[in-house]
Amino acid sequence: MCAQVSTLTGGKPMRRGVLLFFLLALGLVAAPLRAEHELEAPRVRAALEQGQMAEQGIGIRKNPLLAIALYCDAGTMGSPEGFFRVGRILASGPHGLRNPRLANAYLALAARLGNQQALQYYDPRVENAILGDECGVFAAEAARRGFDLEGYLARQSAAKQRLTRLIRNVAPQYKIDPRLALAIALTESNLDAAAVSPQNAQGVMQLIPATQQRFGVSRPFDPEQNIRGALAYLQWLHKRFAGDWRLMAAAYNAGEGSIERYGGMPPYRETQEYVRRVLHFAGASGSGREKSGWQSPRG
Repeated sequence: MCAQVSTLTGGKPMRRGVLLFFLLALGLVAAPLRAEHELEAPRVRAALEQGQMAEQGIGIRKNPLLAIALYCDAGTMGSPEGFFRVGRILASGPHGLRNPRLANAYLALAARLGNQQALQYYDPRVENAILGDECGVFAAEAARRGFDLEGYLARQSAAKQRLTRLIRNVAPQYKIDPRLALAIALTESNLDAAAVSPQNAQGVMQLIPATQQRFGVSRPFDPEQNIRGALAYLQWLHKRFAGDWRLMAAAYNAGEGSIERYGGMPPYRETQEYVRRVLHFAGASGSGREKSGWQSPRG
């Protein structure tokens, strides 16, 4: 359907208002249902914030490829803004990354999902690419280049740095590597102690009520109690899955029952992308197994 726009316009420039008419007629634009980002889930907001920091070089070196990968993650979690930002970088970002046909495809997708800004970058003279797994390609290349966890955390707000120190101090008590705990906190909420998801996951580590009850968390918005509950859960997962970070992260996202049901990584795209993001932030490989022998330096 995306390629129909350039076909209808005959490859000629089109004013924004006329383009909007054509996109509406084709069903490529949905009426906006909310203010921008207002109702985004914490994981989506986290990916958008982290992508913006990578794009602008805040806390880490400018890394437009990582920004695209994170914006892709936000998009695949349901964010029109995520797909818009992918299209914007591909349309007007660094020359080495520009791809007008692929940009148009993502911008058309963002417009279809209700992002009106996408129309400002959409080029009706260019035929849209057919989308495959380009997001996966961007993510794989970003993962190959690594992530500066320390640099990123050092540039966070004072409140987030307090949470970082708390996680680093408490994680060894549960025999959990602080890097894994921090990576999950970044992926879940980007260190937002007040975060609440549409599924009512709460706090910096995004604990659902059942997990709170299971691990004795009575005040989920108390950062220390929330973090300790999450670390107790990770300690349980560490024992259950022999310290395999990949399966621990998958279980944290989808529940340990899903791992047992499928005999390993469940076939959920959201979970697979979640695990990839956690391992990337933690500086682990795709398997995560080489980290299972980590021990607290305090013994």
